[in-house]
Amino acid sequence: MSIELKTNFGQIDISTEVIATIAGGAAVDCYGIVGMASKHQIKDGLTDILRKENFTRGVIVRKENEEEVHIDMYIIVSYGTKISEVAHNVQSKVKYTLNKTVGLAVDSVNIYVQGVRVTNP
Repeated sequence: MSIELKTNFGQIDISTEVIATIAGGAAVDCYGIVGMASKHQIKDGLTDILRKENFTRGVIVRKENEEEVHIDMYIIVSYGTKISEVAHNVQSKVKYTLNKTVGLAVDSVNIYVQGVRVTNP
C-alpha cells in the first residue's frame, strides 16, 4: 500500500513502509523513549522489541479515506518519566517530521504504551 501525493508537477507515491520508518525514527529521538514495541508482544521476543535499528516495528500507517492518514505507534517508555508528556512529545515530533520531510499532513498519531523499562543512568 502507498500514499499518493499530488503536486503541481505530478503524482508522488510513497510506500507506507517509508512513512513508518520516518515516524519510528522521529519517535526514538524523543526523550523518555526506550524503544519501539511490537503490537503483538506475546509472539515477539524481548530482543526483537528493543532493537532500535528496526524503526518500523510498532508503527502502523493507516489510510482511511482519500486524504486521511492515521499512525498507530506502540512504544516503551523510560521509568520515571511522565507518560502523558512523553506521548504528547512523540505525537508532536512525528507530525512535524512527516510534514517537513515528506509534506504529509497526518490526521492523528495514536500512542499505545506497551511497557515501562528502567534504563541505566
